[in-house]
Amino acid sequence: MQALVLTAINQPITLQDVATPQPAAGQVQVRLYAAALNHRDVWIQQGQYAGLKFPIILGSDGAGVVTALGEGVEASWLHQEVLINPGQHWGDEPAAQGRDFQILGLPQDGTFAEYVCVPAGAVQAKPAHLSFEQAAALPLGGVTAYRATFTRAQLQPGERVLISGVGGGVALLALQMAVAVGAEVWVTSGSEEKIARAIELGAKGGINYKTGKWPATLTKQAGGGFHVIVDSAAGPGFNDLVDAAAPGGRIVFYGATQGDVPELAARKVFWKQLSLLGSTMGTEQDFAAMVGLFEQHKLVPVVDETFPLAAGEQALRRMAAGLQFGKLVLKIQADKNA
Repeated sequence: MQALVLTAINQPITLQDVATPQPAAGQVQVRLYAAALNHRDVWIQQGQYAGLKFPIILGSDGAGVVTALGEGVEASWLHQEVLINPGQHWGDEPAAQGRDFQILGLPQDGTFAEYVCVPAGAVQAKPAHLSFEQAAALPLGGVTAYRATFTRAQLQPGERVLISGVGGGVALLALQMAVAVGAEVWVTSGSEEKIARAIELGAKGGINYKTGKWPATLTKQAGGGFHVIVDSAAGPGFNDLVDAAAPGGRIVFYGATQGDVPELAARKVFWKQLSLLGSTMGTEQDFAAMVGLFEQHKLVPVVDETFPLAAGEQALRRMAAGLQFGKLVLKIQADKNA
């Protein structure tokens, strides 16, 4: 089969012929029709993860058709259109992942390939209203957004929610789901264009976080502080979120792209009775609930641009530049009969 292979840190991923994987007991083989990029792929390429091994096929997100079954797998999965849950071996405790938890694409070969083998429990039927490209855009970002917004922060219909850094995959998926359940969504971004596009997706409004003292301006526009704030940056700007939160609010963050918080406004946190919540990926139950929500409301993930598999390195460079609004997708097969 053909796959995009990373051979060393800070090297381009290149299209190579490699052996087609065969399913072990309890696994399914999926012929991939589309895969999607995540920042994780860029960070692996840059050597920012422990346990790197080479060569490696990157990619955590994918959708396709089950083409072979390992021993013990239910026969009904054969020929099913599926999307793949990239989080594997979560463990028995829903509150947090266990030691054996892994994300597809490191250390196991991922989805930037024509075929991949994954545990049978990691596939779920593809929502019929989504194309393969749209379905591939959903898994990692979708489960991350769902767990942060609903499992951890417990967003309720009618609540005000602020989603920071809108434009990235997780933030947009959180926006779409929050709007669908009847929450009042507001956003921040460093781009006026991305704020405008978020409003087209159902956000009530937003503000450029480069504006000085934006929390006071935005909370005035929104009619009060935010019951839930969903963030991926942390860093020096985290105290702005503390200011923007309503009394009793929940601030959940699923990343720290701006680094650690240098000095937390602790007095404001306890006086406002705030909850600070961390969130990473999600359980199988989170994944199933997320897919169900997309099916129920016929939501469609935002795809920024689609590339052929051979242009995977070009797609990674666009991801690294942060120019995208929505997901970057690799089209691997032209159609089911390709």
